[in-house]
Amino acid sequence: MSQNRIKLLKYVVIAALGIISVRLFFIQIIEHSEWLAKADEQHTILETIPAERGKIYMMDRDEPVAVVMNQTTYSIIIDPAVTDKSELQDALQTYAPDYISANLDEVYATEGLRYYVVAKGVPHSIATKIADKGLSSVWFQRGSGRVYLEGETASGLLGFVNADGLGQYGVEGSLNNLLSGKDGLLKSVSDVNNVALSIGDDNIKIPAENGQDVVLSVDRSLERGVEEITVDAVNSTVATNASVLIMNANTGEVLTMANVPNYNPADYGNVVDASAYTNYVTEVPYEPASICKNFAFSAAINEGVMTPDTTYFNQGYEIVDDWKINNATQTSNVYGTISMRTALYWSLNTGSIYALKLLGGSTTDITQQGREKLYDYYYNKFRLGQPTGIELIEAIGYIEDPNEGWGRDSTYANMTFGQNLQITMLQTATAFSAVVNGGYWRTPSIVKGTMSADGTINPLENTEKVEDQILTSDTSAMMREMLIHNRDYKVKDGTDKPGYDVGGKSGTAQVVVNGAYDDTYAQLIGSYIGFVAPSGEMPQYIIMTKMWGEGQSIDSGIAMDLFNSLSNYVIDYLKIKPNI
Repeated sequence: MSQNRIKLLKYVVIAALGIISVRLFFIQIIEHSEWLAKADEQHTILETIPAERGKIYMMDRDEPVAVVMNQTTYSIIIDPAVTDKSELQDALQTYAPDYISANLDEVYATEGLRYYVVAKGVPHSIATKIADKGLSSVWFQRGSGRVYLEGETASGLLGFVNADGLGQYGVEGSLNNLLSGKDGLLKSVSDVNNVALSIGDDNIKIPAENGQDVVLSVDRSLERGVEEITVDAVNSTVATNASVLIMNANTGEVLTMANVPNYNPADYGNVVDASAYTNYVTEVPYEPASICKNFAFSAAINEGVMTPDTTYFNQGYEIVDDWKINNATQTSNVYGTISMRTALYWSLNTGSIYALKLLGGSTTDITQQGREKLYDYYYNKFRLGQPTGIELIEAIGYIEDPNEGWGRDSTYANMTFGQNLQITMLQTATAFSAVVNGGYWRTPSIVKGTMSADGTINPLENTEKVEDQILTSDTSAMMREMLIHNRDYKVKDGTDKPGYDVGGKSGTAQVVVNGAYDDTYAQLIGSYIGFVAPSGEMPQYIIMTKMWGEGQSIDSGIAMDLFNSLSNYVIDYLKIKPNI
């Protein structure tokens, strides 16, 4: 070898050693902390400690009983660089097809990926079968899944927990933060075999904070019985859907909140569409029609401009803003001069419009004062078109402004009989409670509180409950009398048990189709609201029913039939003693 080649080789070696020395200097001195962090990463285990989700209780008369609990489930985690794809795919498809949470083709196509969750919520029995396959680099992270002990009962109220552990819809959704708790964290130094070491200053364990157990005011057995009766009512009519609300008239506590048809929260994906999850009692505003006459009549009586014996001339219709508003009842015995009591009996639109006129200081015209007073009662006092404050997801609804837009007089004339507004069943029933319970609007509630380890029920923190007397006791007494006689007048076949006061009001609502009310009445929504109590006593319970079906004409008589069955069932179940 020539001297030149030897010199060249020497220089190359010197240069290489220089480059290596510089690189080592950068690694050991300049980039020391960065490389140390990377080394720590390879020898550190980070593991989430899942919080246990709180249980949900309902009342069984006076005793809280768990209706939603937890079972041990597992998330399946793999190392795509090591785990055999075909073996994994075969195991998941064979044993856990409903729990797969990842696209394996995409997972294995991602370069450098060493950790991925491929299945969630896997029950213990299924996880055991996959573990027995002995697949390489497959880990099982323990978690918790929900068990709904009542099956489909109260599904629209309870909601469900999705594959990511988040509460969706109903109580699970609205109280998710309370129920879910807070996950903990385990950070530990590991050896070369990825086994956690018990020594080291860097070890961290933050315990999980379990979710709180929640107790509902809903009575489990009453809810189940009400739903069975409601299913029978739907199956025996052309209705496809029904909702029922039962609440304590004097406390606002909800005893039953039913929606039919139901679904299985444990198999929540097995529905036609997401509308199956809707709680129609709180989430869907609608026009309850003549039920709202209770509110218009109450306002006029409370203002001192009307009594049940006030009379007006009924000609069967009113012309407002050049629009003819007819009564549904067109019989000779209600024409001429009649009392407001008779107008409520026959649910005459002309009667509620007359109440609006009286609110405005006139017997002939709807005035600005009348519109503003009705708005004040509907929106400010009865709180229609506003959230009630219940511990659930709820829609707002809408009450028209009294002085803006076209056709204010006709709009407000329609509002007296429950059209041209949007309110929920819960808003309606809460307002109706004030009409009959002595005049008190109270915040409705479906949560009694959280349960501590010793079984004590503690009220929810940071919840504001309103109790506001919006009507006088005399106004309420007059309305109760009219509603009792209203029902006595229409129910003459012994439907109601003797020794009880049962009062109520029906509503048959036209449906807006293509931006206008369907005057063919091909589609109607039927509702009924009423109360039950021992004769001569203040109302104890409010019951509201709503029945409907796409393209079906459901009048209020069908909803009243359901109320009839439910009112007697409630009396028997709650053992309400008669006054005879």
